[in-house]
Amino acid sequence: MKIDVGTLRKIAHLARLEFDEESAEKMTADMTQILDWVEKLNEVDTSNVAPITTMSSEENVLREDVIGSHLDHEQGLKNAPQRDSDYFRVPKVLE
Repeated sequence: MKIDVGTLRKIAHLARLEFDEESAEKMTADMTQILDWVEKLNEVDTSNVAPITTMSSEENVLREDVIGSHLDHEQGLKNAPQRDSDYFRVPKVLE
């Protein structure tokens, strides 16, 4: 598929990109090459290939939830750098 400069300008406008003439010509050639490669991928027969959801073969190792001991309220706040009554004080993030 051939990308022309007009199509590139529309895409650039949507993506909020700016190109000078020299860069636009190179980008047009690069995008055409990418779309040609994607068209080649469409020719591959994938009818007997199961879809995948991730590229990793790793599996999560899950554990049972077990109720254990926990800190009470005062122990949790004991080492807080700053506290306000029963709460941790943290720096303001939003103005």
